[in-house]
Amino acid sequence: MTEAVSPPPAAEPYEPPPSRTDVPEPGGDHDRDRDGDRVTAADVRDGAAVTLAVGVAGVVLGLLWAWLAPRVQYVSNGEAVFLRDTESEARIGADGVFFLLSLGLGVLSAAAVFLWRRRGGVPLVVGLAIGSVFASLVGWRLGVWLGPTRDLAAAAVAAGKGVPFAAPLQLLAHGVLLVWPMAAVAVHLGLTALWSPRDPSPEAPPHP
Repeated sequence: MTEAVSPPPAAEPYEPPPSRTDVPEPGGDHDRDRDGDRVTAADVRDGAAVTLAVGVAGVVLGLLWAWLAPRVQYVSNGEAVFLRDTESEARIGADGVFFLLSLGLGVLSAAAVFLWRRRGGVPLVVGLAIGSVFASLVGWRLGVWLGPTRDLAAAAVAAGKGVPFAAPLQLLAHGVLLVWPMAAVAVHLGLTALWSPRDPSPEAPPHP
């Protein structure tokens, strides 16, 4: 008897593997999103504009500080100059006024920069920080210049013996010069994190 021999199975036609649709093509949306994170010349110009505008705002700080800061009173006996009231808190009050003014101006400058450019960015933050430091220095020196004269001997002679006169403005705690930049950067970053435009979420790749 002869055995039955079954024919070999027919070969299946070759099908190429499905192409991957999740691999980004050069010049596609992925590259465009990556390019959008780069710092452009326009971003640098915006940061420089913020630095200049905030720095000039230091004039406002100087004017307000010279106007609102309490005055320390000195008196002369004809030979030396003394504090009129040794228990006066006016010297500390000048630092407190500078602190509050810097804090308020820091919040205002951060809000103004955010409303001008809601997208934020590193150049804006850097410009805001540098401009705020410069504004604090301008406000400090301008307030001292606008306040009473720093020549106590001449002021005592002009006032006369036993007549109180105002002492020059001064900062006892120079750390308050950092209040404006710290408040401005913190508030700007908070506003950007809460209300800046969100990037669209990437679409899921289609299933094969």
